[in-house]
Amino acid sequence: MSVDKHINASCIISKEAVYKDAEKVFENKEAAVPDFLSSVYRHLDIKYPKFYKMDNLSRLGWLAAEILLKDNFNAGKYKAEEIGVVLANTSSSLDTDIKYYETAKDIASPALFVYTLPNIVIGEICIRHHFKGENAFFICEQFDGEFIQQYVTNLINNNILQACICGWVELLNEEYKTVLFLVEKQASDHSVLFTNENINKIYELENG
Repeated sequence: MSVDKHINASCIISKEAVYKDAEKVFENKEAAVPDFLSSVYRHLDIKYPKFYKMDNLSRLGWLAAEILLKDNFNAGKYKAEEIGVVLANTSSSLDTDIKYYETAKDIASPALFVYTLPNIVIGEICIRHHFKGENAFFICEQFDGEFIQQYVTNLINNNILQACICGWVELLNEEYKTVLFLVEKQASDHSVLFTNENINKIYELENG
């Protein structure tokens, strides 16, 4: 059965800045990617030592999920199996694949090998928040809000999920952008409908 679905929070991390619900909340110009991601982590004042073991793609998605859910999400309303994660990007795990290939010329790094799949970022988010619902990671030529909207809508309409973190997590070398959405059936005070139009408006926010 079709029901209304709402974007109850959004987070963008791109171009050395962090946005939460259309408002810039952090910026660190002229920082290399690892330094920028570490500065966001310190800004959040979180104690999660495993963060420093992650590759850059996982750090990017993990940080966006932390910001997305902070003060916006009551996981206690749901069973762990009712909360899912659906992500996409265009470069898969290529950023880490290249780094791993370089180490393989000498002694291959097991620590990097662990992250040579893009869906590991989903695993890091789910481990952190104890989510056990449906999850998927798709590789697309470019951001496709309509595909994400249709896929997540199907999961919620069929009661496979009651809530979903979804969006885009792309990183390759010094270029990166993540845009995450918190989607639920119940609206919040500042929510918008989960439509392709609203998804694309949010995705383009930092370009405006």
